[in-house]
Amino acid sequence: MMALFQVSGFKSYAELREQILPARQTRLLDRTNHYNFGTRTQEFAVPPGVDPSGFLRSCNRDGGVSIDLNHGTTTLAFKFKHGVIVAVDSRASAGRYLASNDVNKVIEINPYLLGTMSGSAADCQYWERLLAKECRLYRLRSNHRISVAAASKLLCNMMLGYRGMGLSMGSMICGWDQEGPGLYYVDDQGTRLSGRMFSTGCGSSYAYGVVDSGYREDMTVDEAYELGRRGIAHATHRDAYSGGAVNMYHMQQDGWIKVCKDDVSELIHRYRKGMF
Repeated sequence: MMALFQVSGFKSYAELREQILPARQTRLLDRTNHYNFGTRTQEFAVPPGVDPSGFLRSCNRDGGVSIDLNHGTTTLAFKFKHGVIVAVDSRASAGRYLASNDVNKVIEINPYLLGTMSGSAADCQYWERLLAKECRLYRLRSNHRISVAAASKLLCNMMLGYRGMGLSMGSMICGWDQEGPGLYYVDDQGTRLSGRMFSTGCGSSYAYGVVDSGYREDMTVDEAYELGRRGIAHATHRDAYSGGAVNMYHMQQDGWIKVCKDDVSELIHRYRKGMF
């Protein structure tokens, strides 16, 4: 029998496993086909032997291959005494190609939570919709809403599990809970920050400049709306990868409301005195 195995080139399971699995992996995992907090192994189904982070490291300019993706957007959120203002542009770009000018980059997680999209649209939509599912399950299990801090921590934990595997996401989680208005920044590296003001995307530096010059904690609601519009409008004027319309939301104690969807071309004409 052993002679037959040698002639036929048959290999035992142990030998095949050493060839298929990385050296650091000692056993096959029963992987799920989606991320789920209820399973033992919280990860996507990846073929044995595939190391996504190692593959991505090999696809760089030094190796003669470049799969770097160019992203363009401007998102903005800030807290004030009447809640949280979230303002975003609506242009989706793929490198130098303008894919769409009518994308809503605010994901409505639930009536008391909002998330913004910056980076890869597919990554942001998938993970924040998954976050919405987990928030709903939390509500059903505990009979009360999840806090903004806990929701942002769930998203952060998801990102930590896939750090270095090519995800591209910079999101702001905004909401209102028992502690009042909350605003957190979470990105694909597992960074999680709490603050009063955040802006993401390639137009964020322009938005920061405008909002920093006009921000006050005791602003009226109308002043906050105008500041959000102005911040995004100025960013779209200076940044070629941002544009379309300004979608604005206001997170209040009794939930979010959508304030407006204003064409940036009209806003630029309104604000042209300070631009040109």
